[in-house]
Formats: sequence, C-alpha cells, structure tokens
Amino acid sequence: MSGNRTFTMIKPDAVRAGHIGNILKMITDAGFMIRAMKYTRLSSDKAGQFYAVHAERPFYSELVEFMSSGPIVAAILEKDNAVVDFRTLIGATNPEDAAPGTIRALYASNVGENAVHGSDSDENAVIEGAFHFAGTEVF
Repeated sequence: MSGNRTFTMIKPDAVRAGHIGNILKMITDAGFMIRAMKYTRLSSDKAGQFYAVHAERPFYSELVEFMSSGPIVAAILEKDNAVVDFRTLIGATNPEDAAPGTIRALYASNVGENAVHGSDSDENAVIEGAFHFAGTEVF
C-alpha cells in the first residue's frame, strides 16, 4: 500500500450524525478510489489495540471509549500521494483549525469527535489497513 494508498475511518460521531454518504462523496470527488470498505464496530479491545501508540497519553481512555461507542466505516483509499492528499482533504485535527471545505471543518464537532481518521504516513497506512482488512478484502 506504500505511496498510493491510505487508510481512513469515518468515526462514530459522523456515522451517528448521518454523514457517511457526504464524506464518501467528498473522498471520491477528490479522486480517491475505494479499494476496501466495511461498516463495522470496534470493540473496546480492538480500539485499544488500534490506538495503542497513544496508550500513555491522557486522552487514550476517552479515545478508546469513543471509538468503540458506535459503528465506523473503515476504508483503504488509493490515489497518487494518497496520505498527504487525504490529510489535506480531512483538515486539521481540531475542526476550529481546519481549512474551510475540509471534512473536519464541515462534519467534526470538536477535537475529540473529529469525524474521520486518516493515516499519518505511508508506513502507518499499511499497518492500519492490515489491522482492519484481510488481503482478500482489498481490491
């Protein structure tokens, strides 16, 4: 997946608010191809494993609780320069700092409930995609 693929999750807040379709439209309108996608729910254990890199941070428990609070949409996306272009499309982690027209500016409530996750590097895109999808689920 290195270089032209990234991983995303539409988080429970955006799913609850009914923004799945609008977010997916923004993603495809930006030129991303969806190579894998599933509607699922993370258990507390799985959310904890996925965000283990943040285990020592003060927000970790809240993050795990939030990410296991409802369904998510997980997806592997493909486009040249995927990680950087997707991070631009989603905007800053804090929606107050997100550029107008970005996913987080439009659909995030706050820094904790910020609508979407996007991989921060090519290496993490591979790891995160493999966490959610078997090889036979990626096209």
